[in-house]
Amino acid sequence: MINVAPRGRLTPDAPLAPLLWFKAGGAADWLFEPADPDDLCAFLKALPADMPVLALGLGSNLIVRDGGVAGVVVRLGKPFAKVSADGETLICGGGASGISVSSAARDAGVAGLEFLRGIPGTVGGFVRMNGGAYGREVADVLVEITVITRAGTVETRLASALDYSYRHSNLADGEIVVSARLRGRPGDKAAIQAEMDRIAAAREASQPLRTRTGGSTFKNPAPHKAWELVHNAGCRGLRVGGAEVSEKHSNFLINSHRASAADIEALGELVRAHVLARAGVNLEWEIQRVGRVRPA
Repeated sequence: MINVAPRGRLTPDAPLAPLLWFKAGGAADWLFEPADPDDLCAFLKALPADMPVLALGLGSNLIVRDGGVAGVVVRLGKPFAKVSADGETLICGGGASGISVSSAARDAGVAGLEFLRGIPGTVGGFVRMNGGAYGREVADVLVEITVITRAGTVETRLASALDYSYRHSNLADGEIVVSARLRGRPGDKAAIQAEMDRIAAAREASQPLRTRTGGSTFKNPAPHKAWELVHNAGCRGLRVGGAEVSEKHSNFLINSHRASAADIEALGELVRAHVLARAGVNLEWEIQRVGRVRPA
């Protein structure tokens, strides 16, 4: 039970599937949409210390299992989605999308952040996962972040303190990125727009963006590409229940026929088994999988 009266919206037994790209999965015990950072701090301070907390952005790159999520899911909405320019840097709320950040950079004549147009998520998510696309990643442009810890305290951390590696940082469970400062370089607005258009067109041509998907499923195991390993293992079009490996891009799973979260996760594990048997490579999930398995 939660004995807190925040200013934001607190919803018990909140369905999460409508908020996720896959449109599958269970409910959160509690869903909290804070009014602002102070509201989030006060809320986390008042929570029992053993209650799990999970941040939710746009719901991409995430499987929520059918039994739902224990504890509190924190969703950063419009109060955390603002982006402003300060010279060659952008101050971005943790709930701002990659598209809004790259667009704000263009409007300010700041180049070097166009690749964020190709990341399907929010600042909080791609800072945590060192998200990347088209040859660049967040570690290349991040200056510092503001984090609210599970204890409800506010901390500023330099990018160098995050111990970045491929799709990984040292941010702890329950820590929520509420803002980030990103650095670009002076650029021509028309050239920036042209690069954003190129990225958007490349994504549209190669990825199943108009389906119920979760983005890139597996990390690229150097020197290989995950999609190529999956394709060569004969998994393109493979199905489990209502889940399917995309015919358009084999590193994408799609919910094509009212899949459950269990279908999607089982398909991913089946793909991993095929790739291991064929190529001897143990693919790692890039999509985060959270929550409880529904009892049989």
